[in-house]
Amino acid sequence: MRLDRLGDVHLTYCTNIHAGESWRDICSSLDAHVPAIKRRVSPDRPMGVGLRLSGEAAASARDPDNLRAFHDQLQRLGAYVFTINAFPYGPFHGVRVKEQVYLPDWRSSARVAFTSDAAAILATILPEGQEGSISTVPGSFKANAGEPGAQAAMTQNLLRAVAELVQIERECGKTIAFALEPEPCCFLETVDETIGYFESALLSRDALGALAAMTNVSAASAERQLRRHLGVCYDACHGSVEFEQPVEAMTRLRAAGLNVAKLQMSVAMRIPQMRADLARELEPYNEGVYLHQTVVQHEGKLRRYVDLPDALAAFRRGEAQGEWRIHCHVPLFLSNMGAIGSTQGDLLDVLRAMRDTPLSRHLEVETYTWDVLPIALRTGSKSADIAREMSFCLQELTP
Repeated sequence: MRLDRLGDVHLTYCTNIHAGESWRDICSSLDAHVPAIKRRVSPDRPMGVGLRLSGEAAASARDPDNLRAFHDQLQRLGAYVFTINAFPYGPFHGVRVKEQVYLPDWRSSARVAFTSDAAAILATILPEGQEGSISTVPGSFKANAGEPGAQAAMTQNLLRAVAELVQIERECGKTIAFALEPEPCCFLETVDETIGYFESALLSRDALGALAAMTNVSAASAERQLRRHLGVCYDACHGSVEFEQPVEAMTRLRAAGLNVAKLQMSVAMRIPQMRADLARELEPYNEGVYLHQTVVQHEGKLRRYVDLPDALAAFRRGEAQGEWRIHCHVPLFLSNMGAIGSTQGDLLDVLRAMRDTPLSRHLEVETYTWDVLPIALRTGSKSADIAREMSFCLQELTP
């Protein structure tokens, strides 16, 4: 199945799958993996790439010489960039990431500077006539959002970032949206919280007045600009972990007038009924690198655990009974992993709904866990597995 069947919907994979924090390492990873993936999914036309940038790489890539060299590299690879992942600022592979992945968060001017670097880069490399998206932290880790002044600081910094995107569009005609990515145990973790934050804070009279002053437009125009340049990155794995129905969730976001700027196609781990033997099966997934938030549903109620060890400890105490959803991105094409299941059904619903309604025009495969998954789940080389995931999505999008 080929990418040319998607029309004006763009499908890619996120390069956070590859290790590498420096700009040089990121460019090298594209040379190492993109040709093999492209041969499988887009041999005859340019292939989109979801570029992950660290804080270090974003600062380096803004150099005009680096951008010119990168433009030449994309031409050579037959690739283009329409979306950037500016979520993790620091190292994302080979070290303990956990809750540090959210820092610096939107309470900090460092997050504004990072995303501004990413926006400047995307404005330069984004093909003419295409809109761009940049996924980012959903405010902050939930524990930090309750600090005095935290939410006001996040709102103010997001407005500053939007004002920069307005200025970019004025100067070079490129339309880019920042996309807040709801995630379990974060300030924004559910659709209800996301819509509520937009309506009560970002779209409030005070916020729109502040944005109007920053951009020298009317309040009505400021609202249009905010909805245009700030939206949501909906990660199907995250929604499934929260026991949301992703199609319904994205439909609600769109009905609220929010821009679903990017859809990350991902699958979570699912255990319909936790048992002692299945708890033992989960141990290999507790690899110590990533945060595996776990949500347990029992008798219609949800109980959230910040990490998998917390949920396992609760189960051993006789708690955490019922269905488990675990934030661990597992291969899209595997309906189960032995004794452990997945939320693949939710993703299939999304892909099939996309045939009739473009819930988002930016689609990104994001199974970033290949390096830490049990060997049995890795069916080939990393490039082959990435291509297999993209082909899986294409098959469902264009039957």
